[in-house]
Amino acid sequence: MIVIIDYGIGNLASVFNMFRKIGISDVKISGKIEDIAAADKLLLPGVGAFDAGMSHLEQSGLVPVLNKKVLEEKTPILGICLGMQLLTRRSDEGEKPGLGWIDAETLKFNPDPALKLKVPHMGWDYISVKRENKLVDKESRKRFYFVHSYYVKCFDENQSLATSKFGQEFTCMVHKDNIYGAQFHPEKSLKFGMKVLENFAKL
Repeated sequence: MIVIIDYGIGNLASVFNMFRKIGISDVKISGKIEDIAAADKLLLPGVGAFDAGMSHLEQSGLVPVLNKKVLEEKTPILGICLGMQLLTRRSDEGEKPGLGWIDAETLKFNPDPALKLKVPHMGWDYISVKRENKLVDKESRKRFYFVHSYYVKCFDENQSLATSKFGQEFTCMVHKDNIYGAQFHPEKSLKFGMKVLENFAKL
């Protein structure tokens, strides 16, 4: 069973509907500790601000069970957008510490004014997959949908799974053991996003 974590913040229904569209029926949205404890896989969505996301997670009482599932039981988890940023140590967007499962921090885009780029980074962009993995293959010309003003910088480059460009190269996917993150929205990324979620369901 895949549990999409309901902590009061995130685009839950669209992720759920995309799983159903690709034929994955054993999926539920839940913020109950017992459901998360019983999950075979976890998905952490998220939209909005970093501190608000961490506050909601803490107030929901889910952090201890998530730490146990992910760090001790090695349950596969996929963080999407803000959900990926919450996997890091900290963010420029707030003062709260993140979950710290990925050795990284979340920084604000500050593109060179000469490039005339508008923050947030929004729309379709290509990604470059850096190594073999089970979530997304290394074939080129993969496009995903992004909406974000902050990006993840890995201290350990081995945890940077894929990159994209917005005035600079930045990490758009992370991976460490059973922990995955995607800065883009696979649920909004048509066939390429469908494949990422299908591969996650097969882990």
